[in-house]
Amino acid sequence: MLSRIAESLFWIGRYVERAEDTARILEVQTQLMVEDPTVDIATTCDGVLAIMGVPVDPGEVVGTRELLQRLAYDPDSPASIHATLRAAREVARRARETLSTSMWEAVNTTWRAIPSGRFDAMAPPTAFAWVRDRAALINGTADATMLRDEGWQFLVLGRSIERADMTARLVAAASLSTSSAWTTSLRACGGYESFLRTYRGLETDRVAAEFLVLDRLFPRSVVFALTRAEQCLENLDASGQRSWSTARWPTCSPTCRTRWSDCSAPARRRPRQ
Repeated sequence: MLSRIAESLFWIGRYVERAEDTARILEVQTQLMVEDPTVDIATTCDGVLAIMGVPVDPGEVVGTRELLQRLAYDPDSPASIHATLRAAREVARRARETLSTSMWEAVNTTWRAIPSGRFDAMAPPTAFAWVRDRAALINGTADATMLRDEGWQFLVLGRSIERADMTARLVAAASLSTSSAWTTSLRACGGYESFLRTYRGLETDRVAAEFLVLDRLFPRSVVFALTRAEQCLENLDASGQRSWSTARWPTCSPTCRTRWSDCSAPARRRPRQ
């Protein structure tokens, strides 16, 4: 595979995941600032910007409006959803020949809502839900239409690395607020019900952070994402052969103790079981 194509697919996975997780973080923090009167808005906004790597000038007071502008709508801020979706569309255009038509349409249609002004006109909760839905559409289309070749491995590798990074940022952002932030964070990740089943209704800061960071079965946890990234690297290392060798074929059935290599041999009478 050309390095240009591999790099483009890797960054498609990262950019789409970054846009989705930025929307999740903003949803959690803006909801907390509205619902919890004890939250210091300026301190929370400064903390979220610091976690997302956006610099704040000394003495500058940042409120909710400025936070949303820098992380959602500002085309000149590299961390904003606007800039991230623009970058995703650009790298997808460079790798257009390797993408399915459905996936290219999903990425391109998502981007077209940004310059048209539709995204800016949405209320913040609606905008965050829209970003999550579009990311799910892009990822689902990729899952359904892409070959599981090297390109797919690079796409999932980028997605997994970015997911581990952004989940860690979500946990860091939740630690800035009160205990209610953990419930909101779990809901934003889509893992609240799974968390309740895992810990049988025990809701504490420690177990919530443990679930988001260390759970091996929750697909948005840091450990799960890093494990998936490691699997992608192993698959890339062993991707020279597309078809399986006969030594790797499973047995025919519980009643047939031969391997597929034996079954492909000239037919001969076998004794009954």
